[in-house]
Amino acid sequence: MVELHWPWILVLLPLPWLCYQLLRPAPREESALHVPFYQTITELTDSSSSSTAIRRRWSLFFLILIWVALLLAASQPRWVGDPIPLSSNARDLMLAVDLSRSMERRDLTLNGQHVDRLTVVKSVLDDFLTRRKGDRLGLILFGSQAYLQAPLTFDQDTLRILLEESFIGMAGSNTAIGDAIGLAIKQLRKRPAKSRVLILLTDGKNTAGQVTPQQAAQLATKEKVKVYTIGVGAEEMIQPGILGSPFGARRVNPSQDLEEDTLKDIAKITGGRYFRAKNTEQLEDIYQQLDQLEPVEQEAQLFRPIKVLHYWPLGFALLISLIWAGLMLAQSKQWWSTRKY
Repeated sequence: MVELHWPWILVLLPLPWLCYQLLRPAPREESALHVPFYQTITELTDSSSSSTAIRRRWSLFFLILIWVALLLAASQPRWVGDPIPLSSNARDLMLAVDLSRSMERRDLTLNGQHVDRLTVVKSVLDDFLTRRKGDRLGLILFGSQAYLQAPLTFDQDTLRILLEESFIGMAGSNTAIGDAIGLAIKQLRKRPAKSRVLILLTDGKNTAGQVTPQQAAQLATKEKVKVYTIGVGAEEMIQPGILGSPFGARRVNPSQDLEEDTLKDIAKITGGRYFRAKNTEQLEDIYQQLDQLEPVEQEAQLFRPIKVLHYWPLGFALLISLIWAGLMLAQSKQWWSTRKY
């Protein structure tokens, strides 16, 4: 249905009439002018008096229409749809993604091509977000500092865009795991105790921040925040030799800096689980397992879609103004064309 958000504005409808009735017009000073062609001017004035009266009526009509249209636009008309119930089995999931420099290592494959770790994470998370219809999701990006990129929201499309626009190093080169957990706790503590879940993904060890991962885990336990940790990165890759040739090539572990013990402790302290993703397929499987988290009954909510309509009366007022101006211009040209002295 259509409703007015500020209907009280319509009480201003009689304002122009009240001003006309209550305010005195400015005094007019009469002056005499003697011209030899006075008779001709008098005849032209008498012949156009009827058209002048008609023009005034039409001007008044247009002004009334414009005034009413502007007041309607100011009263904020909008279309309000029928109530849509939101799922009461929603979960509150905060995602924390590592953007440190180590995420640029190209030790994972996506569609048969070697890509950096963040590209794989974005691809897998995109599918994960698609399956989370009805859940509240938030996004934290962390490197040397932790930033809240998106608070808990039902708008997965916007969250997906914010994740896609992130890039390696935008939060710093180091890894502040403890600060990321602390920021997630601050956002989740406002939600029901049984629905506070953090999914933290990293490929390194805690090298920055003011809070250690263990301290953050203890605080998460007090606030009843369950943390699922994911360590991402291959365990083996071939490092090319001289000039990219096999000569001098050697096998290295690109995930040697990953502190699995720390991630396991975080998950154990908070009642979550630790997952190890050595390739894209394992990372996809981990997020599918996370889909099996038990839903938590929350307070049922209703959502009513709203569409603003103020631009319609504004457009109508503009159209009437243009028509009025066009008619006045045409009549002015016609009046000057009849002036023959």
